[in-house]
Amino acid sequence: MFTLRFSAWTLTSSILFLDCSTSPAIAQFPLLQDLNLRPPNLLNQTQNNQIVSRCIRLDGRCLFEIADQRSDISRRVEGIEQRLNDVSRVYFKNDTAQLKVRRQQEQGTIPNIVIQIGNRQVRLMSVTDQDADLEGVSIDDRADQLVEQLEQGLIQAKNERQPQFLAHQGAMATGTGVAILVISLTIYSWERRLKRSKDLLVPSKASPTEPISTQLTQKQQWNLKEVQHRLFQVAQVVILGGGSLFILGLFPQTRMIQILVIASLRIPMRLGIVGLGSYVVIRLSYALIDRFASALAKNYLLTPESNQRSRLRIATISSVSKGIVTVTWIGVGFLVALSAIGVNIGPLLAGAGIIGVGLSLASQNLIKDAINGFFIILEDQYAVGDVINVGDVGGLVETMNLRITQLRDAEGRLITIPNSEVKIVANLSSNWSRADLAIPIAYHADMEKALELIGKVAEDMSQDQLWREQILDKPEVLGVDDFGNRGVIIRVWIKTQPLQQWNVAREFRRRLKTALDEAGISIPMPQQEVWFTNTLPMKPLSDGHVASRNQ
Repeated sequence: MFTLRFSAWTLTSSILFLDCSTSPAIAQFPLLQDLNLRPPNLLNQTQNNQIVSRCIRLDGRCLFEIADQRSDISRRVEGIEQRLNDVSRVYFKNDTAQLKVRRQQEQGTIPNIVIQIGNRQVRLMSVTDQDADLEGVSIDDRADQLVEQLEQGLIQAKNERQPQFLAHQGAMATGTGVAILVISLTIYSWERRLKRSKDLLVPSKASPTEPISTQLTQKQQWNLKEVQHRLFQVAQVVILGGGSLFILGLFPQTRMIQILVIASLRIPMRLGIVGLGSYVVIRLSYALIDRFASALAKNYLLTPESNQRSRLRIATISSVSKGIVTVTWIGVGFLVALSAIGVNIGPLLAGAGIIGVGLSLASQNLIKDAINGFFIILEDQYAVGDVINVGDVGGLVETMNLRITQLRDAEGRLITIPNSEVKIVANLSSNWSRADLAIPIAYHADMEKALELIGKVAEDMSQDQLWREQILDKPEVLGVDDFGNRGVIIRVWIKTQPLQQWNVAREFRRRLKTALDEAGISIPMPQQEVWFTNTLPMKPLSDGHVASRNQ
């Protein structure tokens, strides 16, 4: 809660700082208001004869706007600004020359704007009907407005070059720099503190013995802290970048740099905002999924008998849900990003619908994979962490989503199975497992003594403190199960926790071997008896005698 308050305060202060810092800049030069921050439409290019407006700038400040056809506006703006810069340099260098801006118009012609500096006179521009329509006034009134705006702009630009003004702006820049440094260091300190607390909640470091609800709560907190951590980093970048741009806008000599930087970063900033928003939404969705799964684990699924199974199932549902949410929000963010840079996504969506129909027909196997994967999760056939056999392959389920299941077999090979190919599956770790042991005993051994000894070893092991939690029920000695080539086979069943049957079987065999050796009962090697008899038919000789084939 304390960190949340810090985050909220920091973000609020960042917004206020940027607002306070950019407001004077906008007040000093209307260029920021004039900047056409709306992106061009990349799919619907307008015609060249369309009337558009552009701003005439001096020292990065928008003095006034003019209008013309799209094909001619750039050339007209360039010419006006070139003449304005030439006359302004003369005006700034001559402290005694008087400035006079006036409208010059002959009978039946359009008005011209003329700037006179001392004895030098320059015709700046002609006022057109499009310029007047831009403000909704007559052409004469528009000419008078331009005269007033030009005169005030030139006088202000000259005043901004005076030493007193530059000293004031320098003091403001110094104070702003100090404030930026203090705020940045404060945010950095909070960000490092938050990162350390976040590292203690890393999901991969969660103890497997902790309840699933505790692990999910930790993941939820980690995702929330991750969002706060990234927002702190973004706030720090915004403070440094926004403050630097504000300082550049304080001086007429560097104000144009500010405008160029803002104009060049226009599209990257939009994409960055969309990317950050998508990342934050995805992380918040993760936290919401973990919260829901935690509440589900606490209230409905977890019982002492099904804790491990519920852990696996909830982990699988959570991971698959996060995968779906990630793909969904990335798709939405991609569309928003296209819209932000000026792409008309309407035709794209319509085309995507048509393409989707075609792809659905061509990707029937993918649809089958997704449907079968959904029912595998819904029916809890298996989950991440289970050991399963599918056809001729088997292993530990490492990854599972709506399309594929990945197994790691005993040799370490990663086996990928499309979910549509999972027809018959054997789950070796659902709810509980069983150690199925076949114990060979020599034929000449005392069977009653052997059965009693095996039962005693199994009972002692089930009461052992180290193995009591892994063995769920009393071991069953089923008796003589078969007569094999190694001797009499005695079958033993031991019910265990999921995935513990192999550990229990190995320990039971070790204990039984020691007990059999002490009791003098041997575990026989494979053996075979061969019988020789002399019952083959005799071969008659030519003289009537009978001879054996062994001769």
